[in-house]
Amino acid sequence: MNDIAIRVEGLSKKYYIGKNQESYKTLRDTLADAFISPFRKAGKLLRGQATGAAELDETIWALKDVSFGIKQGEVVGIIGRNGAGKSTLLKILSRITEPTKGFAEIHGRVGSLLEVGTGFHPELTGRENIYLNGAILGMKRLEIERKFDEIVAFAEVEKFIDTPVKHYSSGMYLRLAFAVAAHLEPEILLVDEVLAVGDARFQKKCINKMQAVGHEGRTVIFISHNMSAITRLCERVILLNEGILLKDGSSYEVVSVYLNSAQGTGAQHLWTDLSEAPGDEFVRLKAIRIRAEDGCITDTIDIRRSVKIEIEYYVIKSDCILAPCFVFFNEEGVEMFTTIDSDSAWKNRPRLKGHYISYAVIPGNFLSEGTVFVTAIINTFKPPAIHVCEREVVAFQVIDSLDGNSARGEYAGSMRGVVRPLLQWDTYYNPDGCPANICE
Repeated sequence: MNDIAIRVEGLSKKYYIGKNQESYKTLRDTLADAFISPFRKAGKLLRGQATGAAELDETIWALKDVSFGIKQGEVVGIIGRNGAGKSTLLKILSRITEPTKGFAEIHGRVGSLLEVGTGFHPELTGRENIYLNGAILGMKRLEIERKFDEIVAFAEVEKFIDTPVKHYSSGMYLRLAFAVAAHLEPEILLVDEVLAVGDARFQKKCINKMQAVGHEGRTVIFISHNMSAITRLCERVILLNEGILLKDGSSYEVVSVYLNSAQGTGAQHLWTDLSEAPGDEFVRLKAIRIRAEDGCITDTIDIRRSVKIEIEYYVIKSDCILAPCFVFFNEEGVEMFTTIDSDSAWKNRPRLKGHYISYAVIPGNFLSEGTVFVTAIINTFKPPAIHVCEREVVAFQVIDSLDGNSARGEYAGSMRGVVRPLLQWDTYYNPDGCPANICE
């Protein structure tokens, strides 16, 4: 048992609908408040937080009898649709909230990055927050100083390090929060959907750093809707559904179950309420779909058959030269390729108001087998602007054939690679070309 970093037994969390929940404070928040105004905040701490709302009969169980163990040095992903209980679980592990039933044992210093805005005091500067977070983790000042320059460089906030973080943009705040959580060397790192904010370059930087943290032997729990990041970072994944632990196993196995269920990314994503749909004043997204050769929406494609990726949208302001495009990723998070709308009818031509469906066709015997994740983008190049960017919004499985008429031929073993095209081969043969000393 001494190699266990986290042990969860019968963990359950109940919320009362309409009831003002007690506000649980982290130790970090409490110390930071006391750091800013000791007498005022200390008075609040002594008085406590009053909760006088009457309990209502209607309740929601965010977690229901969840049990698992995580060994030291494991990197574990937690997936599930919105409302599955993922963030509630991490808040319990971070001691931000308390379970209704069951318990969670934590063996080691915990660093957490649960959401933008968690863990920093807005009145403190970036420098002061770094030292405060390190002190809370039990680090000595010399240890923090040794990591300080590396943290600031990673976060790219050198010019603003002595500015109160309440003046930071959300991107600056996130970069510094992640840098602190990853570099101050907690023995257990809890990360909740950090990749949902920030540009692609920073997301890649985060993934690389988390890989390095995992290789250093620290324990990591990573929540994300980014399935390629999950499969790239985590050997083990836990799937939650409506507060229940549905599956616990290897990343590819659990992700496959998730994608092939009604919970997962799936082959179609629809937005029925256009006021809430991705987009801006120029364009609104309606749907992204994966279609087989027969036109049916499907999440499973025969490797020998073509597949159509479709984006449906509304142009709500004319005179914008729009360029829909798709970016394809494999299970390991590798960007396979990008395709941009090449329809000559709309090249350099502004799109008028109206309803549009644009699509790209990937030929058969091109993709490799496995899960393919699709990011959908609508942008303009002059001037450069991104109007829609839905990351890994749909996914599909490519199934290879053992009939001998795909790129694999008669070979049944593993074939690595991002793409698997069936290339044309030809052979020259000379029956008299073999030297006499080796040919009988």
